[in-house]
Amino acid sequence: MEAEGAPKAKPVRLSTRWQVDEPIPLPEYPRPQLVRENWQNLNGWWKFAILPAEAGQPATWQGRIRVPYAPESALSGVGRVLQPGERLWYQRKFTVEAGAGERLLLHFGAVDHDCQVWLNGDLIGEHHGGYLPFSFDITNALDKAENEIVLAVQDASDSTSDQRGKQTLRPGGIWYTPVSGIWQTVWLELMPLEYLRSVRLTPALAGGTLTINADVATEGGLDGLVVEAEARLDGQVVAEAEGAVGQDLVLGIPDARAWHPDHPTLYDLRLRLKRAGKVLDQVESYFAMRDYSRKRDVDGFWRFTLNGQPLFLFGPLDQGYYPDGLYTPPSEAAMLYDLEYAKRIGCNMVRKHVKVEPARWYATCDRLGLIVWQDFPNGGRVSAASVALNGFTTAFRRDDRQGYKRFGRENAANRTAFEAELREMVACLYSAPSVAAWVPFNESWGQFDAMRIASMVRALDPTRLVDHASGWFDQGGGDFNSQHIYFSRLKAPRLDHRLFALSEFGGYSLKIAGHVWDENKKFGYRFFDTPAELTRAYLALLTEQVKPLIRQGLAAAIYTQTTDVETEINGYLTYDREVEKMDTNLLLQAHQDLIQSLSS
Repeated sequence: MEAEGAPKAKPVRLSTRWQVDEPIPLPEYPRPQLVRENWQNLNGWWKFAILPAEAGQPATWQGRIRVPYAPESALSGVGRVLQPGERLWYQRKFTVEAGAGERLLLHFGAVDHDCQVWLNGDLIGEHHGGYLPFSFDITNALDKAENEIVLAVQDASDSTSDQRGKQTLRPGGIWYTPVSGIWQTVWLELMPLEYLRSVRLTPALAGGTLTINADVATEGGLDGLVVEAEARLDGQVVAEAEGAVGQDLVLGIPDARAWHPDHPTLYDLRLRLKRAGKVLDQVESYFAMRDYSRKRDVDGFWRFTLNGQPLFLFGPLDQGYYPDGLYTPPSEAAMLYDLEYAKRIGCNMVRKHVKVEPARWYATCDRLGLIVWQDFPNGGRVSAASVALNGFTTAFRRDDRQGYKRFGRENAANRTAFEAELREMVACLYSAPSVAAWVPFNESWGQFDAMRIASMVRALDPTRLVDHASGWFDQGGGDFNSQHIYFSRLKAPRLDHRLFALSEFGGYSLKIAGHVWDENKKFGYRFFDTPAELTRAYLALLTEQVKPLIRQGLAAAIYTQTTDVETEINGYLTYDREVEKMDTNLLLQAHQDLIQSLSS
């Protein structure tokens, strides 16, 4: 779609070096594990209006907004915070022809938070929740000529208990500018009448198998439907199998090559849906052979294991914010930069913090060999008293099966929505090889029934680990004794039946003039004046405090954080990604030393 009539860019207080792709931002196919050729990217300039929530569809449009950038971002061309009492309207037109025997799906990567969608004046559906993909079959509402999409969005941000991560209407400290509306790719996809809707891939390295469970859309019933699978490695077919839809298809992988951060081997996978020998649908995908687990070592400490071998995990807390695009990177290259930087400095994992990324982010971790701890975006309420108390002690506990009101979970419908969205996230990311652990709650934010929630997650996905309450209000469950330590010397807690993890620590801060969000505000946990001072303190923290703990049972350490975010200046990188605050080679050497010390 052409950008004619696009608004002039708003002044940007800080920006990255990457330019938005034109005329279509983020033009890459958005779903790497379910790829089809016949699709159309709808990113680009749409019309928009922001009206009172009670108002109907706009009679006129106020201007243009660049999708998929939130209106609060500079790259959207709007630069305006959507308020709780307002509704954001989008409109654009497209042409496409769906022939006989074809269906047309309209896909949204993510829209924050509540939306309704019309096509050619007909309401075709609605969606609630700000972080996960959804689709509508729009075939029956199509016009053969030009078609009009209208989208209405409301987002109350942190004025309700809905899941919103670190978004707030009052940014400051560890809370950031809110994100509303469309913030991931929108696209159209032509499908046959019967097609593969989703695929669940479960590798078993020890057994040399990949179990494939296919969900299909069908108008003729499941009888006679068959899924055919073909696995390839380095371009050569290594395994083939087929089986009836509705049953697990087990694909034997001979001499399976394991996925590991040091050698992230990925297999290509082609799947065909067939009936009576005729191919109805075909998708390209990929998988990896790997097993995540935990076991005791000879000293009795619990260790994280990858493919049956102990592995010490080290990497950054990753917020996924950009000064110009907020939740959305300016381009794929910008997204790649952060993850490639983590690899360059010797990290073998990242913790994705209270945000769910687009599928291409996880595909990059799969390809690079970065293990992912995946948080679920928090909702509910954060108790100021608990923040103050737990900032200085990790010993305090309270039973989270009571007092729902304290953490904004007194509404039963809100708790039900949390669980439904958590289930959906686990299903959505289940096949991603790099995801090793699920984190339902962080620092008690909106926490409730964590033991039960952990059991629910484990039942949904027994192939990964669960950090049931990262940082605070440990209920004694899950796979991790998960500690956040910023203000005191690092030490091991009383060890129990779980892995000991420093799931947040550090936060050492350095302000780089000309590369900050606000020259007059800063937030961090310990401040330094020069890169040399920061480097000395950081290396001492690793060698004098983190490394000795590995011999005392420490299984993982997550440093805060990849980049500065708004007024929080404790990143390895500045917010604009222009300055590396510490020498890359020194970091690489120090991080490799930590990771290798477990086996030395």
